[in-house]
Amino acid sequence: MSNRVPAHGLAEQGILTPAEISWNFGTPQLVEEAVRRGEGLLAKDGPLVVRTGKHTGRSAQDKYIVRDAETDGTIWWDNNKAMTSDQFAALKSDFLKALGERQHLFVADLYGGSQPEHRVRVRVINELAWHNLFIRTLLVRPEEADLAGFAPEFTIIDLPTFRAVPERHGVRSETVIAVNLTEKLILIGGTAYAGEMKKSVFGILNYLLPAEGVMPMHCSANIGPKGDTAVFFGLSGTGKTTLSADASRTLIGDDEHGWSDEAVFNFEGGCYAKMIRLSAEAEPEIHGMTKRFGTVLENVVMDEETRELDLDDATFAENTRGAYPIEFVSNCSNSNMGPVPQNIVMLTADAFGVLPPIARLTPDQAMYHFLSGYTAKVAGTEIGVTEPEATFSTCFGAPFMPRHPSVYGNLLKARIAKGGVTCWLVNTGWTGGKYGVGKRMPIRETRALLNAALDGSLNGVEFRTDENFGFEVPVSVPGVDTAILDPRGTWADKAAYDAAAAKLVKLFIDNFAKFESHVDAGVRDAAPRAAHQHARTAPIPAA
Repeated sequence: MSNRVPAHGLAEQGILTPAEISWNFGTPQLVEEAVRRGEGLLAKDGPLVVRTGKHTGRSAQDKYIVRDAETDGTIWWDNNKAMTSDQFAALKSDFLKALGERQHLFVADLYGGSQPEHRVRVRVINELAWHNLFIRTLLVRPEEADLAGFAPEFTIIDLPTFRAVPERHGVRSETVIAVNLTEKLILIGGTAYAGEMKKSVFGILNYLLPAEGVMPMHCSANIGPKGDTAVFFGLSGTGKTTLSADASRTLIGDDEHGWSDEAVFNFEGGCYAKMIRLSAEAEPEIHGMTKRFGTVLENVVMDEETRELDLDDATFAENTRGAYPIEFVSNCSNSNMGPVPQNIVMLTADAFGVLPPIARLTPDQAMYHFLSGYTAKVAGTEIGVTEPEATFSTCFGAPFMPRHPSVYGNLLKARIAKGGVTCWLVNTGWTGGKYGVGKRMPIRETRALLNAALDGSLNGVEFRTDENFGFEVPVSVPGVDTAILDPRGTWADKAAYDAAAAKLVKLFIDNFAKFESHVDAGVRDAAPRAAHQHARTAPIPAA
């Protein structure tokens, strides 16, 4: 392992610790360490099964960015909590003291970003072996020959057993994710949820890349047989990972990408998929990852005697997850990169049952819907939620966006215009009524419409203009039930549909008010309008 130990060690960073250091261990060694230390158990078919304790998702309210001369005018402070330099200095001092008290640490030197010109060198220091395995799986792994000379640009220290002190560190609880963009240091404590590390690197790239003219995106991406790249934006539960995992297309990645002049490139070297109620029939590619050595399964229920998994059991968390190297995907891109996109797909799960299963967007409409970032929660997901509830997460990833959304929106609009990209809105939510009345959009129909959009055949059919949102909706598509293309027609109670549509239109307009001063007239004019404001138009002839 000596050739994996870099010349630029922890002491060169001012980190002094007597701990035994496991430098750049591979998957087998880290799995062995995790099992030996009681951090996890091996399931029947090989994956490592771990639990994250009380934190089974991100602690969004415990994340802070240091506000200093570097960040004061560049961070979107309406969306990001501030920490003072003095508070961070106290936190850093306590983290370094804690490192000096640990007996064993695991260190991984990794890349955030697959395109060499736009990647960042990240060193991750962990007290848990499985955390080190997780981040090594999720980020891009350097060639072994590159490790000896590795010098980090950013460093992440993740200590789940560390407890922050609100009065001393200026935080609200014992949990903290503190980002210092000037010192290029991220401190994570009080949570064992490994996804905090992954999203911290996403946040770094979201901050750095716009200054280089590169568009960072919370999306999945794949390549068709003709070399056509498609990008899929979408919030959790909309089908981003599922729809991009298509055996007929080459996977670039499932969650985080950059769009440069030359390529769409994956920020990561792995995938992080939801496991709850995963179906071998509907999602065979992802389901197969639960039977691989090297996969890490978080909070998945397992019989400790037989080591059989129960993916339907949400005892430990609804947000059960699986992390696996992207090379486990049989049709993945060898370089984690693809050509600049020809199609952009924005996914939403509309629980109001108002949106059509697919619509074609103009560039202005695409920017409008990108800045809106709409999906909907369904009744019953939270106490007191009895009706569908709209969720707007700008840029389809507001928690990870350090800069103002207009920065990303304008980058997207410019790149769409430059590349002549076709944009689509795909609703994977409800049809025939709202949640509880209608039914979930059939995945067979969604895949058929998506395939027609991506292979270009959908551009040749007849379209109509939607009476509420103004985008173009296909009138009929070969192989797809025509009735499903007109959402109003699928409702038994047409007046109820009109009321639901009017409600959703108002929610969009109210949400977008905060962006109006940051966009041009074309984007403002792309806003939806109540149906009575303009008549339903005649079909648009096929191209």
